[in-house]
Amino acid sequence: MVAGIHSAERVKRLVGFRLFWATMWARAYPRIVGAMRERSWMFFETLLPLLGVTSYVFVYRAIGAPEEYIGFVVVGGAMTAFWLNVLWSMGSQFYWDKDMGNLELYVLCPGPMMAILLGMAVGGLVFAGVRAATILLVTTLLFRVNYQVANLPLLGGVFFATMAALYGMGMLFASVFLASGREAWHISNLLQEPIYLASGFYFPVKALGFWIATFASIIPLTLGLDAMRQLLFTADPTLGFLSVPLETAILIGLSALFIPLAYVALSKLEEIGRREGRLIERRR
Repeated sequence: MVAGIHSAERVKRLVGFRLFWATMWARAYPRIVGAMRERSWMFFETLLPLLGVTSYVFVYRAIGAPEEYIGFVVVGGAMTAFWLNVLWSMGSQFYWDKDMGNLELYVLCPGPMMAILLGMAVGGLVFAGVRAATILLVTTLLFRVNYQVANLPLLGGVFFATMAALYGMGMLFASVFLASGREAWHISNLLQEPIYLASGFYFPVKALGFWIATFASIIPLTLGLDAMRQLLFTADPTLGFLSVPLETAILIGLSALFIPLAYVALSKLEEIGRREGRLIERRR
């Protein structure tokens, strides 16, 4: 009884940023530990994408494409891990939690929904990071990819700006997918492969033409990949779509757009769920 009182007092003291921080790590912990316990997932989630990347490399070599294209495929194949993590482990997560009965707990708990989603992102980022690093390392050694890093701090800044914008989009997707109900599964399947094409995962997005590449730039990975490739492979800068500083500025702008929109959407859904209970009731 005394222990319960002390625990309640401790929870009450967690407000503001401390509550946000504690909620984030509480949600990230199961994903990090779960990935380590189920090591077969790590094996298959890394091996199968490696086969896809390898096939593109052989295609480019068969047609005599410039050597930079091999590096483009390697970097794009590594970044698919983050896109899949956003699409399935963030965008569709609340819909799955609704079916499993966990969404009620998220809505009723004192922690903000934004912190719960950020915890999902942090936990999934560990798994996606290991997968991306493995793909990048294995394919680099296997195909002897040569990198010419022109500006390492800028490269790191572009990567983090891309991740911020991408996971902000993932948080927004979580609200949209949850509101769409059963269509969430179909939307996730619909977006997976077309984004590979529109974002230029395996080729320079500039090849799609200016207007298509411009519309595809709403997806953070489009500009993020293009900027990182320009910084990693400087032999032919004409392959880039826009200049790196401009693409970095747009990525920061997308972060400033998606994260507040995600906050507003999550707050609205949380308010509706607590007031009316519509989001946690099963449809018949």
